[in-house]
Amino acid sequence: MTLINESGSEPADSPVDRDYVIALEKGLAIIEAFGQLRGSATLTKIAEVTGNTKASVRRSLHTLCKLGYAHQEGRQFQLAARTLRLGSAFVVSDELTRLAQPILEMTAERTKESASMAVLVAQDVVFVARATHRRSLSVGLSAGARLPAYASATGRVLLAGHPKDWALFILNRMRRPALTAKTLTQVTDVMRQIELVKHQGYALCDQELELGLRSIAVPIKNRKEQTIAAISLSVATSRMDIPAILEKLLPELEAAKQKFSALI
Repeated sequence: MTLINESGSEPADSPVDRDYVIALEKGLAIIEAFGQLRGSATLTKIAEVTGNTKASVRRSLHTLCKLGYAHQEGRQFQLAARTLRLGSAFVVSDELTRLAQPILEMTAERTKESASMAVLVAQDVVFVARATHRRSLSVGLSAGARLPAYASATGRVLLAGHPKDWALFILNRMRRPALTAKTLTQVTDVMRQIELVKHQGYALCDQELELGLRSIAVPIKNRKEQTIAAISLSVATSRMDIPAILEKLLPELEAAKQKFSALI
């Protein structure tokens, strides 16, 4: 089994790769660190989050500031708006994301709830497309937002698309804090839910991420029957109980899934 690092790729120090650019890895890690920190941060804090030395972080931040991707105010560093180009480049160049947006918008309009598509990146799910309806519950998520795979419906669907040993490996190496009183944190409990996804074809998350929020997700598969993404709908507990979600939202997700299947 190939081990993966936090970015979802092979570790730089496993096989010797003479084309691997360590400086680029550090710069990208710093950009991602701002997402974890959710705001400006000092050089010391960024070094702590990335695990790099303060000297190398200083050089990377200096370069990012010179290129317009970050700026400095006193001891605080913050990303600049130019970094949006990186996310925008993905959205306009990724075929699956382009296909997803109109399907998600149609699903959100039909259900009056938030519809999303996510992929697995290391230990998290990352939303690559999202559509909301004005009546739907807003949980502050947008394209690029991350959720822990162990406690989200999309995460369990995506983990279910991998061999059991791989899913166990990922779950055992991640932190699994209780986000609410209903969050499943034990590996055996989460694996039971993942195995359930394989049998029933969907995952249901009941207030494990946030009290008052339920979500349901189904896999998107390519022609080789490999799970490449997950689409989900989220709803306030005050609007729908679980039987209603299965009756009203699951068929809509299945219909959206069929639309994807016809296009990929």
